[in-house]
Amino acid sequence: MPLKVHPDIASLVPYVPGKPIEELQRELSLPRAIKLASNENPIGPSPKALAVLAETASTLHRYPDGGAFRLRGALAERWKVTPDQVILGNGSDEILGLLARTFLSPGDEAVMAEHTFVIYKMEVKAAHGVAVEVPQKKWHHDVPAMAAAITDKTRLLFVCNPNNPTGTMATKAEVAALMALVPEHVVVVFDEAYYEYVRHPEFPESLSYVKGGRNVIVLRTFSKIYGLAGLRIGYGITTPEITNYLNRIRPPFNANSMAQRAALAALSDDAHVSASRTLNHAEMDKVRAGLRTLGFDALPSEANFLYFDVGRDGREVFDALLRKGIIVRHIEGRMLRVTVGLPEENQLFLSALQDVTRAAR
Repeated sequence: MPLKVHPDIASLVPYVPGKPIEELQRELSLPRAIKLASNENPIGPSPKALAVLAETASTLHRYPDGGAFRLRGALAERWKVTPDQVILGNGSDEILGLLARTFLSPGDEAVMAEHTFVIYKMEVKAAHGVAVEVPQKKWHHDVPAMAAAITDKTRLLFVCNPNNPTGTMATKAEVAALMALVPEHVVVVFDEAYYEYVRHPEFPESLSYVKGGRNVIVLRTFSKIYGLAGLRIGYGITTPEITNYLNRIRPPFNANSMAQRAALAALSDDAHVSASRTLNHAEMDKVRAGLRTLGFDALPSEANFLYFDVGRDGREVFDALLRKGIIVRHIEGRMLRVTVGLPEENQLFLSALQDVTRAAR
C-alpha cells in the first residue's frame, strides 16, 4: 500500500544546502575548494566561544539547561527586555516552525515577499497554511503591497530584513508605514539574521515594536557574524504572551549545552564582532568592484553576501564554478549569490568567474 502523505507535505521540495567542501573535492578530484555559498563568517567563531567548548565536553552526559537561564538572561540584558521575552531555537529556523505551528490553522494565511528566505514557505505549508507571496519591486520588499495582501485570514507576516537572498533592506520609514497598517490579529516576524552586518543609517529599530507591546517577534542568530552555524543556536525577542504560547510546543532541551555556552561567550566578545564586520565591509566593496569590472552589477546588500545577475542560465555558471572548486549559490534563473569570504577566497572567486565568463564568449 502506498504511503499516505498530506498533500501539503508531499508538494514540498526538500531544502538543498550548499555542497560541502570535502564532497566537492572528492567528487571532482580537486586539491582545493572554497565555499562561498552559505553566508558563514569566514574568520570563524570568537576565541572566547572556542575556549568554553572544551570545558563543556566533560558535562555532555547531562541534559542542557532546558530554560537556558544564563543565555536568555544575557540576551535580555543586552536588548533591554525581560527574560520571559526571549526564546531560543535550534537555529532561528526552528522558531519559524514554532510560529507556524502555533498560529496557523489549516487555510490560514501568511504573507511574505516572493524572493525571500525559502524556509518561510516550507514551514507555512507544513502547518497546512497558505503562503501569500507578494512580488518585489526591483528586488526590494513592496511594503504597500504586503500590507494590502493582509486579510482576515492572515495570521503571520514575514519581513526578512536584510533580505535573503537579495541582501536588500526595508527602511525605517517603510517598516513604520507597514506597521501602521497591520491589524492586531497578525504577528509580524522580523527575521534579522544579518542584523550585525547592517551599515545603512535607516535600518529600522524593530525591537521598539516589541517594547511597545505590538504582536511582533524579532529573530536573530549566532550562525552568521558570531560564527556558530555548526552549533545551531538562534533566538527570538517578543512579548511574554507569544513566548508563552511558543514554549508550549517548543521541544525540551532544544538548545544544546555547547551551543548555549558558546553563544554566551560569543555574546561578550564585541571585538570579534567588530573585526568580522570590518572585514566583511571592506571585502564586500572589493568583490562588488571586481564584479563590476567583469560586467556584473550586484544588488545593494546590507548582509554578508552579494546577489547578481550573470546574464545567462545561472545554473550553468554555478556548475562551471564548481568545476573550478568554487562553491556559490544558485537559487533561481540568472541570479547567483556569493558570500563574502577571506581576501584570498574572494580573489579566487573573481578569477574563476572571469575564466568562466571568457569561456562563454
